[in-house]
Amino acid sequence: MERRVFLQGVTLVGASAFVGCAPKEQASRTFKLGGKWESTLCQGCTSWCAVEAYVFDGRVVKVRGNAQSKGNHGYICPRPHLALQQQYDPDRVKVPLRRSNAQKERGVDPKFVPISWDEALEIIADKILELRAKGTPERFALFRGRYSHLNEILYKALPQIIGSPNSISHSSICAEAEKFASYYTEGDWDYSDFDLEHTRYILSWGVDPLASNRQVPHFINAWGRVRDRAKVTVIDPRLSATAAKADRWLSVIPGEDGALVSAIAHVILSEGLWYKPFVGDFVDGLSRFKEGERVDAALFEEKESYGVVAWWNEELLDKTPQWAFERCGIDAQSITDVAREFAHAAPRAISWVATGVSMQIRGAYNAMGAHALNGLVGSIDHEGGVVQTMKVPLNPTPDYKPYMDETAKAGVKHPIIDGRGSLALPALKKKSGGGVVTNHAAEGILKSDPYPIEVAIGYWNNYAFSCSGAERWEAALSKLPFFVHITTNIAETTQFADIVLPAAHSMFEKYAFVANKQNLHSYVHIQKPLVAPLFEAKADETEIPYLLAQKLAQKGFDALWRYYNEGFGGPFKDEKAFALAALRHYTQPLYSPKGAEAGDAIESFEALLKRGVWNAKRHPYGARLGHFKTATKKFEFYSETLRSVLEEHAIKHGVGVDGVMEATDYLARGERAFIPHYEPPLRFGDEKAYPLLFCEHRSRLNREARSANTPWYHAFKDVDPGDEAHEDVVKINPQTAKLYGIANMQTVRIESVHGSLTCKAKLFEGVRPGVLIKAYGQGHWAYGRHACADFGNAIARGGSNNHLYESHYERLSGSTVRHGGFMRVKITQVEV
Repeated sequence: MERRVFLQGVTLVGASAFVGCAPKEQASRTFKLGGKWESTLCQGCTSWCAVEAYVFDGRVVKVRGNAQSKGNHGYICPRPHLALQQQYDPDRVKVPLRRSNAQKERGVDPKFVPISWDEALEIIADKILELRAKGTPERFALFRGRYSHLNEILYKALPQIIGSPNSISHSSICAEAEKFASYYTEGDWDYSDFDLEHTRYILSWGVDPLASNRQVPHFINAWGRVRDRAKVTVIDPRLSATAAKADRWLSVIPGEDGALVSAIAHVILSEGLWYKPFVGDFVDGLSRFKEGERVDAALFEEKESYGVVAWWNEELLDKTPQWAFERCGIDAQSITDVAREFAHAAPRAISWVATGVSMQIRGAYNAMGAHALNGLVGSIDHEGGVVQTMKVPLNPTPDYKPYMDETAKAGVKHPIIDGRGSLALPALKKKSGGGVVTNHAAEGILKSDPYPIEVAIGYWNNYAFSCSGAERWEAALSKLPFFVHITTNIAETTQFADIVLPAAHSMFEKYAFVANKQNLHSYVHIQKPLVAPLFEAKADETEIPYLLAQKLAQKGFDALWRYYNEGFGGPFKDEKAFALAALRHYTQPLYSPKGAEAGDAIESFEALLKRGVWNAKRHPYGARLGHFKTATKKFEFYSETLRSVLEEHAIKHGVGVDGVMEATDYLARGERAFIPHYEPPLRFGDEKAYPLLFCEHRSRLNREARSANTPWYHAFKDVDPGDEAHEDVVKINPQTAKLYGIANMQTVRIESVHGSLTCKAKLFEGVRPGVLIKAYGQGHWAYGRHACADFGNAIARGGSNNHLYESHYERLSGSTVRHGGFMRVKITQVEV
């Protein structure tokens, strides 16, 4: 085909997606002119933005935002573009595989051999039925990775009907401590949304919304308008993309964010700058918040908040900017200026909390404090402020309890293997043990605590790479007698699998939906197969469990099969018909009068599939005032909600709340346990032996570390400030580099008390002296030809941060620790 004719049908940017990466038998087909834009969604982060893909001659060749979405309003970030190369990755798993080498160890060839789907399902079904026959169904575990809102078909129903309590989500290796902050102040266990259109100030706590975290397309689109009317201060030891464009960058000492939080709150209260229509005021209008002086709570009349006087008395009265400077490294005048600017913008001001301030060993109270600043300036549920908008009419998952026999009912009563709810791992998602402690499941497997796991299935996850102390997962997976991995690529975790099942790509090859929020709109975005699945790939959350249920029924256990067919309106022609019916079941209210009342009026399921988007009406300001889901129905500076849950947990274990604090690595005692407060950071390593602090950040190209096998990921890695294309670098301030004789782009070894990694050193002034900062996502020793240096010999490309890290937790939330410089390190030159 002539080049000019080719360009009439597609753009050059898509060419490599189907010419360079498409299977040979597809690439050789003659192109036909004319294509079509089809709706789907991106799962490269948890914004789950609506996108459209251009399908040309049976291939996806280009992506763009879906203009129907009021969340990302027709814009996308770089991540969806990388999905093109993921889709046509020549290293994708093509057919089911069976391990033929019993030895499970890193670097040992599993000797996978191709098998049929029927043979794979036969083996898996037999293993599950063996557990049930022995009366030990609890020894089955399901490990969830990136999921859609069809996930309960697999994640909840399958283990429960089999008889296992072990549904282990990946969520606590991502952001549970962040959600802890909003729940124990305003009663919502969720990420926050922000009214960027009307804000006058953004105080960003380690957030880089122009590049990573959530809402990236929305923030990129809104950034120009934000800068026209608002000030932006970024608190981060790294000069991020957002910091580079902000009014002020505060290069904080990692882990000392809590000192800065308390000092800002001290200034706001001591200078009388709090937002009185929300917080309240002294009955006579005379402020009594004086440095070092306690206040009589009876003199303060509260409005929409609770406990500000207790917060002052127990924490803030002596937390001056000078006190904070001695800990966080930010000068007192800058702290004072930021506090005044932030308060003067009230109530159109945002204190934006994310993983950087929260995923620290003592990060729960840091995050609570940073979020409580929103309460001080009255921005909660206010124009230009912070809102919670998740209201979507959906049908619930059909009840699976009637399909559980006595074996299943007995099995699910066993404790879960991740240790949630234990004294030292409270995981306080609304209650003791209500959350998940993903990374601790490795200990449960290794120690057979509280019992052995004999059969496990994991999907769209890679714990042997993505969890801190990753080698623990290598050992745990080696110990598993039988493990099934549902995956697109042979990842690190896949190397330990007994059966590998090829997963359909989440963006282009399967039915699914997600519900989320951005831009003050809740929404549902629809995913659908735009092209035929490559090779023998099948959808993880619908097609595969349906086929497994069918196989179990053929062997005499038909409960799961009956549930899928009766619960979702079967019988079905095949697994694809089941997947479509499941999507129809959950989303039915969206194309009913109920959906039209709450948001967009959509006339039919077919119209929803075509459009790909349902938007809720814009969240009304002030709707939650007086109705917060807290114990007091108010925004809580003193958290009665947290007090109740901590006391419940303490009683369960026969200790007091102080005993819980001690067991969870916190120093707070007494009333301080119920308020945001400063805690000095806990770090691993002697300062003399390991004089530097190590931090990490997320690349704007990370599709949750699944994009590392795409050539574009490496070619454009320098879009992250300080990074280099085709290299894995640790960024180091030139002053620090000079102290250790490190030259630019020199190969170095970084060592902690836990482990080490090797990469290149990049001299970059956008790093605080004494700190090393490296992007997360590289250092793969599996996944494919681009992700690692030598796939066949398990040689990593660069270094994985997780091999430096101790497997530690922010225990109150169950969150894995990744930030705050909790690992001290040293750097040395490596002779090449």
